[in-house]
Amino acid sequence: MRVLVLLIAALVLNPANGAEPATPSKQGAFLYIAAPADGATVSSPVTVVFGLRGMGVAPAGIDRPGTGHHHLLVDLEQLPPLDQPLPSDASHRHFGGGQTETSLELSPGRHTLQLVLADHTHTPHDPPVISQRITITVR
Repeated sequence: MRVLVLLIAALVLNPANGAEPATPSKQGAFLYIAAPADGATVSSPVTVVFGLRGMGVAPAGIDRPGTGHHHLLVDLEQLPPLDQPLPSDASHRHFGGGQTETSLELSPGRHTLQLVLADHTHTPHDPPVISQRITITVR
């Protein structure tokens, strides 16, 4: 029996992919885009304001319970894998300094924006804290 317990503990603490267990989010945490509003028509550069209730913001690399930092997903049709660190590119914008807003240069046309809160390793919490995806139009 003891061997079985140790084996289960080893699998939980050291998953096959080598990742650490996900950082827990706080129950009731709510992430949202405070501005611009869903459906808004805006000019570029676009100021995007991040909103978060029930958890705090801390820079990447700071392992503090109940905190994370923002990642803005731009023009993604589906979420990236939520069990590993988020990539960093034009569609996955990292705000590891603890920023709560940004100014984006976006081309004219329709764009989608969505936020994901991630822990000190850029990995989404468990359960994930994700905003609603909004659509804006840039003139």
